[in-house]
This record gives sequence, structure tokens and C-alpha cells, in this order.
Amino acid sequence: MGLPEVHVFVGASLDGFIATKDNGLGWLDEVNSSGEDYGYVEFLASVDAVLLGRNTYDITREFGEWPYGDKQVLVLTHRPLVPVKKERPVSGELRPILETLSAEGVRRVYLDGGRAIQAGLKAGIVKKLTVSVVPVLLGGGIPLFAALGGMVKLRNTAAKRFNSGLVRLDYETVL
Repeated sequence: MGLPEVHVFVGASLDGFIATKDNGLGWLDEVNSSGEDYGYVEFLASVDAVLLGRNTYDITREFGEWPYGDKQVLVLTHRPLVPVKKERPVSGELRPILETLSAEGVRRVYLDGGRAIQAGLKAGIVKKLTVSVVPVLLGGGIPLFAALGGMVKLRNTAAKRFNSGLVRLDYETVL
């Protein structure tokens, strides 16, 4: 039995940042106020579990509504965790975590969080990558892609422009 397919679904500024330096997401308000979900609901329905970094987890805890529905959520952390739902903490390399999930019957995983996504790309375990490019330049902040240790080849599978100006780009990794 192989590893679950790992999928990324993330928003980024045109200059490649996922948050401001202070983890702020206010710059997303304009595109979020359009009432469009940009495919998130359909995407979330397609995965069995969510694996996210601790900083992303802490930010999403502050949202008015839990963004992961009733999905199994695992949080990459070494710090104590007080769950909102039934999240569970995990630590270590991604591959063994995914092996455990596979043994539990998980087939598709949503990977979220800047460092978690970077680790997944470095490890060569990300199968699909959806980046929703928001029409704003932040000029700095938390980068989506930092030093990956080498080139990651991608094949574009779709592109969709929305009335808000957001452009969703779908990719598959090329081995």
C-alpha cells in the first residue's frame, strides 16, 4: 500500500506570500467577500484528512468557522495542543506520518501551511498543487515557496479566473 496522495490548496499574493510578516490575512478580505469559495468546498470534500503546520492551525483556530468541517485534522507540532474539534498532534518527517495515515485507510491528504508545504515539496510527496493567486503585492511576509533544495517541476492542469481578480492555478508535480 502506497502513501496517500498529497494535495495542496493555498492562497498567495502575486509576489508569492501566504501571510504578512505578522501572520496577517486581512489582504484576503476583498476576494473572500465576493461569496465565491474558489473550489474549496469541492476540494475539501475530496480529501480524507488534513495535515497542517502549527502556525496555520493557530491562525485557523481564530476563524469564526472551523474551515475543515468534520475531516480528520493532524497538526505538525512539538508544542502542547488543545483541540478545537478532534485534532491530534503529530511530529517528525512527513513520510512516516503519511504511512500511518495510509494504514488507517486515508487515501487523500490536504497539506496546508507554509513550512509544511515546503517540506512536502522537498520530500517529493506533493502530487497536486492548487494556488489561488490574489491580485495584490504584499512586498514581504511569509513566503509560500522558500528554498526547496532543488527544482520542482510542475505541469499546469487548469487555470480559472474569477470576477474578484483571483486566478486559480492547478498543477501536478512531474517526477
